[in-house]
Amino acid sequence: MLNSYTKEDKVMLAIDCIIFGFDEEGLKILLIKRDFEPERGKWSLIGGFLKVNETLDEAASRILYTLTGVHDIYMEQFYTYSEIDRDPVERTLSVSYYALIDIERHNEELIENYNASWHSIAEVPKLIFDHDKMLDKGLKRLRRRTSIVPIGFNLLPEKFTMLQLQKLYEAILDKPLDKRNFINKINSMDILIKLNEKDMSSSTKGSFLYMFDGEKYNAKLTDNFYLKL
Repeated sequence: MLNSYTKEDKVMLAIDCIIFGFDEEGLKILLIKRDFEPERGKWSLIGGFLKVNETLDEAASRILYTLTGVHDIYMEQFYTYSEIDRDPVERTLSVSYYALIDIERHNEELIENYNASWHSIAEVPKLIFDHDKMLDKGLKRLRRRTSIVPIGFNLLPEKFTMLQLQKLYEAILDKPLDKRNFINKINSMDILIKLNEKDMSSSTKGSFLYMFDGEKYNAKLTDNFYLKL
């Protein structure tokens, strides 16, 4: 039987990663300046191409580590872009991922060793190709996920206050949340460990610090848990 593959068109497959981060100023997106043509010197999502000996998830992890030095973080594949003219050089499909990281934990390494920088979601510069559409869809996906499942394990420091957690949810959802209602719903999830330590920077009385219970947190993510905020 003749190999019919040789008659088929060949296309490139790209991986584009939308990296969300959070700090005291709010939700941010990690961008790099493209160092090759076309669109050299313009802002871009973190991206690269699939190799023949790797899966999509492996490619996403490799690309993220190569361009940022970041690894072992939560990533989720969410959409494939196949518009014919989306890349002016070659017919290229793109599989998009979004990831969540704690800016404080990674910021120094990113700034010193890689051509990457954080941008406020409200002040994102014009991006190359269809990356603006990718970012918009990725943000909508993050907000939908945040409204029904626990989020924060990868975006907050190891120890945090309940106010920091609420500010994270408000930044992602882009709306204020009632303090009492938020605390009650978070406590009902049973994923936090209350510590006998306080953050004294916000007031003289201080605020108790919390940690995520890793086992319970991961179990909620895989147990069809539903929480409407």
